[in-house]
Amino acid sequence: MLRRLEQKDAPLMLEWMHDNEINCNFQADFASSTPESVLRFISDSFNDENQNFAFVDENDEYLGTISLKHISYKNGNAEYAIVARKKAQGTGAAMKATQELLQYAFEELGLHKVYLNVLEENVRAQKLYVKCGFAYEGSAVDAVRINGRYRTLMWYGIIKKQESIKELI
Repeated sequence: MLRRLEQKDAPLMLEWMHDNEINCNFQADFASSTPESVLRFISDSFNDENQNFAFVDENDEYLGTISLKHISYKNGNAEYAIVARKKAQGTGAAMKATQELLQYAFEELGLHKVYLNVLEENVRAQKLYVKCGFAYEGSAVDAVRINGRYRTLMWYGIIKKQESIKELI
């Protein structure tokens, strides 16, 4: 289930932000996040250009963050991003959250395309994206520098089909 991020999610957000096995896959320096910076992020997490959601379990426990970033109504697209706590990995929660977010993007926001980039070595994430309907579009070799090392980004996208996205769920 998706909902807007809430202040109560901050401690569990910090859990993954301070987990080197998780944050090594991101360009942002999440390891230096503080309770105050996370609370600021939550306060500013939902607007016309960027919409960040929590995906939660049946008890409303925060499992991760899923986002539409750089929303462009002119171009009909947005960038997708997701991060899951270790507790949620391998449970299907990320896949369900992705399907809900795509339904929202295509049906509520009226977008035509949702795209993402992922590190070449993050094969686990790539498998999730393909299962959710994203198609590989190309690579950008040595596109980012993380911890002093250049890394290749792989780009994926999904275009709204004529049939309802609900058929995917």
